[in-house]
Amino acid sequence: MAIDINQPIFVISVAAELADMHPQTLRQYDRLGIVSPSRAPGKSRRYSQRDVDRLREVQRLSHEGVSLEGIKRILELENQVAALQFRVAELSEELQRRRSPVEARIFAAGAAGDVVSLARGQRPRARSQALVVWRPTPEK
Repeated sequence: MAIDINQPIFVISVAAELADMHPQTLRQYDRLGIVSPSRAPGKSRRYSQRDVDRLREVQRLSHEGVSLEGIKRILELENQVAALQFRVAELSEELQRRRSPVEARIFAAGAAGDVVSLARGQRPRARSQALVVWRPTPEK
């Protein structure tokens, strides 16, 4: 049976031990928004394996001399990159599903981030802020 790394199962004392930290440090990181665990019905903190891994990363960065504000920013940027990578994968899958021989090469990306397939010879509306990406297919 595989363990879900996002499942909040560890109480603060266990998470602190797994991360080799003092429980008070985990409380401070929660207050600062560095690592925010889930809350059980009685408002007690519950940490997932992902949270524990993140705490270890915070500790590693801290030992390398990175400030808590710097660590928080690094973690935010890592989350942003992961979200963008996930979105790119979603869009790539959607493009593969929609792909037909004519539409395979032409699509527009709008200002809102949406992707629109264009027919051969079609262009975005005249006042559009869309970016058109064209990839020529190799001659057969």
